[in-house]
Amino acid sequence: MKKTAILVTAAIGIVASLGSCSKKITTPVASSAAYSSFETQCLGVEHDGSQTLRAWGKGTSKGDAIEQAKKNAVYDVLFKGIKGTGECNQTPLVPEVNARERYSEYFNPFFSDGGEYRKFVKEEKGGEASRLQAKGKSISNYGVIVTVDREGLRRQLEKDGVLKEGTRH
Repeated sequence: MKKTAILVTAAIGIVASLGSCSKKITTPVASSAAYSSFETQCLGVEHDGSQTLRAWGKGTSKGDAIEQAKKNAVYDVLFKGIKGTGECNQTPLVPEVNARERYSEYFNPFFSDGGEYRKFVKEEKGGEASRLQAKGKSISNYGVIVTVDREGLRRQLEKDGVLKEGTRH
């Protein structure tokens, strides 16, 4: 029994030390998941109102998939809302039906590659270790942990006339 406890303690120590290595490993998921769609999940709400989310994106490369996941996170905060319990249950910032289409002149450049959406989302530290990957023959699907600045988005949309000032969602 004592040997088992020592072995378990040693194994935990080895795993912990490997976890602190500078090279992080992306956690693979079944390859069939590369062709699936996943909902954005709320992991928490910070004191400043920003939301920590696990968002998913598909792409032909790792970089494309991760950028798409960031876009999806911002899109979901803006137009879909984030489902969850307690603080995580958030309505969309832009609750207007068909707002994406109605304000397409604003949102098309906003969500373009390198667009303004990038100011409001950042990938959490932990990089590779916080990523999930499902890779098929021609597509990769990555789940990444990001933080979306919900209050910053709201202020920007008010400033740009998409939301009325003082709107709280």
